[in-house]
Amino acid sequence: MIRISVHVSSGAARFGVAVQAESLEEALEIVARHNPSKEREVTFPTDPEAPFVEDPAATVGQLAA
Repeated sequence: MIRISVHVSSGAARFGVAVQAESLEEALEIVARHNPSKEREVTFPTDPEAPFVEDPAATVGQLAA
């Protein structure tokens, strides 16, 4: 499992989401499915171990501002 942060934007509106999935590709597909007409940019954590998690559930959530 991995967990990544993705910045999503549409015009001047911009927000971040945290996504947890089996792979990077699946995580990006989840974000695209929930935000189909918006630009998406992956924000990788600086700690290379940070994206790996043990929770098997794939989730999507908004990051705190």
